[in-house]
Amino acid sequence: MSTEQNTIWQTDADIERLNQFSRNSMLAHCGIEYTEIGPDYLIARMPVDHRTRQPFGILHGGASAMLAETVGSTAANLTLVQGRQHCVGLDINANHVRAVREGWVYGRAEVLHLGRSTQVWQIAIRNEQSELVCIARLTMAILSSKQ
Repeated sequence: MSTEQNTIWQTDADIERLNQFSRNSMLAHCGIEYTEIGPDYLIARMPVDHRTRQPFGILHGGASAMLAETVGSTAANLTLVQGRQHCVGLDINANHVRAVREGWVYGRAEVLHLGRSTQVWQIAIRNEQSELVCIARLTMAILSSKQ
């Protein structure tokens, strides 16, 4: 999808371009892929497998936090005009509410606050049955990009 007038996005983005941009990064190593971009949300999924499980065989809380920061950070940066500003993570918290042993988890980032110097995003991570696995809040700092 490219940006349209009734969206929060300031940067043209589509799923293919977002996934291409993530090659050769931790996202690719952990199997994270973007699946949907809407007018005010972004969704990415991550497999629950040997790369993302803890030794007890369930999804690692750090992997959930990484998915939350990934999808929230990407969404935050899409709200800015490239080359003028960019966002970096300032704070993240995550509450893990359900164990997952296999399959996929889906992180959906939705904005709570778009300010001049900060943004706050909520990321709900759900399993394939749409049950809540983790709820995270991500605060982003907006910085000026050097020309």
